[in-house]
Amino acid sequence: MRKLFILSALFLGFAALAPAYAQNADAVLGTWTTQSGNARVQIYKCGSNYCGKIVWLREPNYPAGDAMAGQPKVDRENPDQSKRTRPIMGLNLVWGFSYDDGEWSGGRIYNPEEGKTYSCTLTLESPNRLKVRGYIGVSLIGKTQYWTR
Repeated sequence: MRKLFILSALFLGFAALAPAYAQNADAVLGTWTTQSGNARVQIYKCGSNYCGKIVWLREPNYPAGDAMAGQPKVDRENPDQSKRTRPIMGLNLVWGFSYDDGEWSGGRIYNPEEGKTYSCTLTLESPNRLKVRGYIGVSLIGKTQYWTR
């Protein structure tokens, strides 16, 4: 019984600390590695909101066998034909986030691999782990990734 009480107290103590990571709106600032490890995104202040751009790619150029082999990757899947030549390096991947009650919301995330944009929320689960939830319509229909510092 005593062990159960101690474990319960520890659990409640850690649960109470979890939201403390996101008490500072600027806690999300910095460079984050995507879940796949293929890119790093720098999150920065853009006016009163938060945005993020690609600052590193594991493979910045197209591989052999691709029609654009050896050339820097561009946003060629973008549905707007006028944007298909813009470089992936430096591309704004996330934008428009505002902070409220431990979460950055109201933002959008762009997936350059498929040329689609989604609604998005960001939640800091620990100082070095960011939950990135992209969705269409309601957040129940979407995908979650975890980025690390």
